[in-house]
Amino acid sequence: MDKFTTLEGVAAPMRIINIDTDRIIPKQYLKTIKRTGLGKGLFSEMRYNDDGSENPDFVLNQPAYRNAKILVVGDNFGCGSSREHAPWALADFGIRCVISTSFADIFFNNCAKNGILAIVVSPEDLEKLFEDAERGSNATLTIDLAAQTIKGPDGGTLHFDIDEGRKHNLLNGLDEIGLTLERADRIDAYEAKLAERGWA
Repeated sequence: MDKFTTLEGVAAPMRIINIDTDRIIPKQYLKTIKRTGLGKGLFSEMRYNDDGSENPDFVLNQPAYRNAKILVVGDNFGCGSSREHAPWALADFGIRCVISTSFADIFFNNCAKNGILAIVVSPEDLEKLFEDAERGSNATLTIDLAAQTIKGPDGGTLHFDIDEGRKHNLLNGLDEIGLTLERADRIDAYEAKLAERGWA
């Protein structure tokens, strides 16, 4: 998993509440267990017209936001089913950070396990970030995970809270397997003790 330290990029605004995981990545894309290639299906029901052409009104199809790395979204993002394909699709598209007032718990945890920083802010701070994001190609935010700050295009800075364990894992690029391997020496020592006692 890639480390998340500092991210500078365009933020795309999506003033929609209750975007569920089926809207993030519809069910027809769930046939794969690969984490790559899902970016093309991200928000496909909103991104594409019935004939497969791009919907020019959808934010990620607009020139200023095609390479967005950050999403500023409405309340309760990632609700619905627990599909891990949702953060896979976001990451494959290039989204590394999602900012909202609230997330569904399973989606929130799946983001951290896949190198995406999900940040919870107050409604007032979210409105400021929406205003920043709506500037188009000038909507560049800088996320500093170590300092727990979001810096806007005008230099204004917001602070966010994050669980220390989640922060450690993201800063070091550790998923659950990586976190286990980080403790491999202690695990090996414990297993050696068991073997000495004839328990292994």
